[in-house]
Amino acid sequence: MTTFDFGDGKGLTSAHKHPNGGGWVADSATVTDTAYVGPDARVSDEARVSGKARVFGEAWVFGEAQVYDKAQVFGEARVFGKARVSDEARVSGNHGCPR
Repeated sequence: MTTFDFGDGKGLTSAHKHPNGGGWVADSATVTDTAYVGPDARVSDEARVSGKARVFGEAWVFGEAQVYDKAQVFGEARVFGKARVSDEARVSGNHGCPR
């Protein structure tokens, strides 16, 4: 079993690297093969990323958030809770929070 510490205070979590981009995805999350998760990005908890959505930079999608269609989450953005990012929306951030 492969594990990764997402930095959320929960310690090591069962996870894998996404085949399209190499970013970390918790085994509890759902990311389709058509989506992209960049090497420094993360998807955890029960989050879902699908379609041609892209999560990259140091972005993190978690909780029950969903990113789909051609949406992009990047930089140091955090998308969480029950947030929905879709269509061609772009979410970016540089909040300086520790990972």
